[in-house]
Amino acid sequence: MVLPASLRMLARVLVVATATLAVACGNDDGGARITVGAGDSVESSVLAEIYAGALARIGTRTSVEPHLGSRTDYLAALDAGRIDVIGEHNGALLAYLDTKAADRIPEHVRKALSKSLPEGLVVSDEADGTDLRPRVVLNAETARRDNIRTVGDLTPRCGALTLGVAPIPDLIALPPSLDRVAGCDFAATVPFPDAAALRKALSDGQVQAGLLTGAPAVVPDSADGLTTLSDDDYAVRAQNVLPLFRKGVLDERQIKKLNYVAGELTTDDLAKMIRSVRDDKARPAEEARKWLDGHSL
Repeated sequence: MVLPASLRMLARVLVVATATLAVACGNDDGGARITVGAGDSVESSVLAEIYAGALARIGTRTSVEPHLGSRTDYLAALDAGRIDVIGEHNGALLAYLDTKAADRIPEHVRKALSKSLPEGLVVSDEADGTDLRPRVVLNAETARRDNIRTVGDLTPRCGALTLGVAPIPDLIALPPSLDRVAGCDFAATVPFPDAAALRKALSDGQVQAGLLTGAPAVVPDSADGLTTLSDDDYAVRAQNVLPLFRKGVLDERQIKKLNYVAGELTTDDLAKMIRSVRDDKARPAEEARKWLDGHSL
């Protein structure tokens, strides 16, 4: 039987409506949209895109809210529900939440941070392969002459030394209380605008020890001519990347995905992405996509 033209038209409309409804229902299966925030650093922007991209690959609807400002600003956005997830450093976040905390070793920092988090905020696994601690440095010639290889070797001498402090840019900011070395009471501390100025001051003898406020790999020439002292005892507090998020917004599968990210991310990976965004004007989202692809995430 041949349908009249009007009935054939109605049938086509119903087919289109049914397909549209099916797509809409399919989108609802992804649950609520997860908004990942980014502060004012390149690192924060890269982490936001990595987390958002990783969650999107398991079907989560995600968006990134950039340029949220300082730690105070983006934590306020998290508290207000404007964002759901933000990348952080465990040690820096602990220092911000509990100014009296003295914990420095990763497992101790983990426990102390868990106790210090405000009601309604939680963290998942930190990226053990990321070590973004400040680094204690000496002029290479001085380190050889005095046979100083570790922060422990330096500790007995600190009281007679002047420490120079220089920032490593584009990382999530450290609270000022972390620009120090446990067990070292230096005679004086002098700030410098960048690593180049600190290197010159060490070479000229203006200061006898230096502190770079993050991993030198972020600025590859920052430690040229310097010896970076090993710090296996964590005289400088642990600084590992981890996601901070509102309790209840992520399900078990989504948290597991972020834990996979934590298991793969390294200092060198993160430094390379930061340099690409800063120096080559790459887009954070593109760097995150390439990293996720390269790690089958």
